[in-house]
Amino acid sequence: MASPSRLSHVWSRVTDLQVARGHGCYVVDTDGHEYLDFTAGIAPATTGHSHPRVVKAIADQAERCVHAPNNVYTHDLLEPLADRLAEITPDGIESFFFTTSADEVIESAVKVARQTTARPNIVVFDGAFHGRTHLTMAMSTSRALDREGYGPLPGGVYVAPFPDPHTSDQESEVSRALRGLDRLFLTQTPASEVAAIVLEPVIAERGYIPTPAAFIAGVAERCRNHGILLIVDEVQSGFGRTGKMFAIESHDVQPDLMCMAKGIASGFPFAALGLRREIDERWAPGSHGGSFDGNPMACAAALATIDVITEPGFLDNVVARGTQLTDALRNLQQLDNALQYVRGRGLMVATEFDGPDRTAAIVDHCLREHRVILMRAGTRKRTIRWMPPLIVSSSQIDDAVSAFTDAIRHTG
Repeated sequence: MASPSRLSHVWSRVTDLQVARGHGCYVVDTDGHEYLDFTAGIAPATTGHSHPRVVKAIADQAERCVHAPNNVYTHDLLEPLADRLAEITPDGIESFFFTTSADEVIESAVKVARQTTARPNIVVFDGAFHGRTHLTMAMSTSRALDREGYGPLPGGVYVAPFPDPHTSDQESEVSRALRGLDRLFLTQTPASEVAAIVLEPVIAERGYIPTPAAFIAGVAERCRNHGILLIVDEVQSGFGRTGKMFAIESHDVQPDLMCMAKGIASGFPFAALGLRREIDERWAPGSHGGSFDGNPMACAAALATIDVITEPGFLDNVVARGTQLTDALRNLQQLDNALQYVRGRGLMVATEFDGPDRTAAIVDHCLREHRVILMRAGTRKRTIRWMPPLIVSSSQIDDAVSAFTDAIRHTG
């Protein structure tokens, strides 16, 4: 009789696969079976699994130095990475703080916003997901499971309405949500006590919902009028995922702080906070940091990743493959009325069905019968999200859509 695993059972599992290696858009299990991975490891595998340039950068740096804590001594990749990020991030983002995870970078943004504004409160939006630490759970309302049993959660976080993506009259819906934000300032926290508003340009975990342009503009206007910092959460949408380097580039908005993680280093644990220089200059030295911030191997992986995704034609392929994918998925709506919505930008695409059981069956069929890995999202798990590595080819899109089509036919 096998002894029980000593691993915690707290993790949820999309599959039972044990991966031995990965290459490009594929992972290979310990039995040698190859799977087409349309999750990209929940989006971080920007350049695919084990991109040779990223692997070499990590290996070369590991031979030189594995660990260099910034508050003891620095290393020679910190400034080059900050310079590269300054080149690709929106105008005004000029200073960079490095850490190890998405949750940490969101908390870092909140800390600097509170300290530099001397204001206590943060506003987030209904359905957002910002992480699973105690503070970021308080900021996340995409599903109750993430919060259940962990209360009381930290205070000073207020949840404002987000436009319903399923309403046909989006103009009226955006107006309603903005009025809700104004009402929040009148009834729950005065705007003068709000340090920052945290906004996802694409609402990720709720089901890949692009935030309406008019709503982003309205939020940005209120930030300017009330001296509130605008924090843009690009953890999942950044580094080419939407066909732009960052999703906020599709809008005439300049954030005060920008949170980056996931795709920044092709899956190596790393995150970066971009700030306006004047904000960074008010951030008290020594008041924040960690032993692993700016890890040299992570910086090497990030530099190599940026080099790959800024090559001529890279983002053009993301746009082309995203168009190919969304067009094919919309054609499938004629096959089954249960496929209610297809939405997305670039290779951040969602298909939403009329119930969670159907999505579960489709994901399972694709895995078992076609060795295609998909995963669900959304408050009610009705959505399947499509987030392949950004190097995905036309034929790989066809293979995934073919598996999805067969799953629709066999689960209807």
